Amino acid sequence: MESFILNEKFATDPETLYRAWLDSKIHADFTGYTAQIEPVVNGKFIIWDNYISGKTQKLEPFKKIVQLWRTTEFPEDSPDSVLELKFEEIKGGTKLILSHSNIPDGQGKDYKKGWKEFYFEPMKEYFS
Repeated sequence: MESFILNEKFATDPETLYRAWLDSKIHADFTGYTAQIEPVVNGKFIIWDNYISGKTQKLEPFKKIVQLWRTTEFPEDSPDSVLELKFEEIKGGTKLILSHSNIPDGQGKDYKKGWKEFYFEPMKEYFS
């Protein structure tokens, strides 16, 4: 299994960024892909035009989100990966610390690139 941690800064407050992650419409707006998100603990989500799915494990309002997460590229017998998002207030916005673990071997590099290209870049534009 593979894992990595990414840090990125966004020009919005932690509450706005946290809410956007869990809001189906805003999530779809900033990614450009469909999103169906139940914004509660044990709530399911299907995002990115059904490519990503999972279940929210833990919510600490405006501070942390922990989700079980998988894509259609995961081997069927592979367990879900774990996505942890921490939202830290900094001068001028929010530092997002994304920790992605339990990724099937050989896929970590692609997801690390994907978070930057398909999430962080459009999010920076959306929240600028």
